[in-house]
Amino acid sequence: MAPDTVSLRYFLVLAQELNFTRAAARIGIAQPALSARMRRLEAELGTSLLVRNTRSVVLTTAGAALAESAPPALAALDRAWDTARNAGAGELGTLRIGYSLSAGAETAPALVDRLIRSSPGLEVGAVPMATPEISPAVADGRIDAGITRGEQPGRGVRRFLLRRLRVGVQLAQHHPLAEHPEIEIADAAAYPLRLPDRAANPVIHDQLSALFRDTQPSPRFHTPAVSFDMSQRDLRDGLTLAPAGEAAVATQPAGLTWRPLQGAPTLTIHLVLPRVQSPLHRRLRTVAKTLAHELHWLPD
Repeated sequence: MAPDTVSLRYFLVLAQELNFTRAAARIGIAQPALSARMRRLEAELGTSLLVRNTRSVVLTTAGAALAESAPPALAALDRAWDTARNAGAGELGTLRIGYSLSAGAETAPALVDRLIRSSPGLEVGAVPMATPEISPAVADGRIDAGITRGEQPGRGVRRFLLRRLRVGVQLAQHHPLAEHPEIEIADAAAYPLRLPDRAANPVIHDQLSALFRDTQPSPRFHTPAVSFDMSQRDLRDGLTLAPAGEAAVATQPAGLTWRPLQGAPTLTIHLVLPRVQSPLHRRLRTVAKTLAHELHWLPD
């Protein structure tokens, strides 16, 4: 069995000083304790490392060989300990994160960037997914975590609130309602309202449509022919309004603006993790909580 590393480190100090008094003072132990350590080390190795007399210490051939070969071995061992500690702290490994398109404008990039910068040993991959697929993918291990808009149903996962968003509408900058800092829900309902396909996110679709349930006359909803229209021509032309969270401001095309709906409840974005969590999952949750606090994603 290899000798203990403490004695080996003490030996290296002594090999530099070649004096028990100076070496013991440098280490911070009593000289008799250092002498006992060295005798035990030699016994473990089965060979003499030092030639001692009353005035000097000289390395034997074995001692000189150990003094040369031990430092890189100890450095490699230190790296192994650090690797184990980092892995245990969730700072080493691979994280696969799935996110809904609506979380891809601000929330997912901010979290991925913080993970990479705070834990260089992490390899983070993030891919857009259909919202209903994210929780099942986390539950069965196809991905490690998910970021979804709304509290999506799903077994085998735990959801943690990551962000609250004010609800408003996207509309053309020249639209008459754009003159108001806030828009009444009934005023918005007087115009055709563009909602995403319900199949893409039933939770948010139902929450947005419910905002206008009690308005009269009944609101006119429509779903665009494509699920993710980058041009959003119907909005820019002033024909429709699009209920959306305030994160839409980050990616809206030129010619559009966003106004909050007065009295509307907030939308939520959740971090989805498996019920049984590894150090990587715990690290992700810690970073997410810190980021949410710093960016005021969860106002009091």
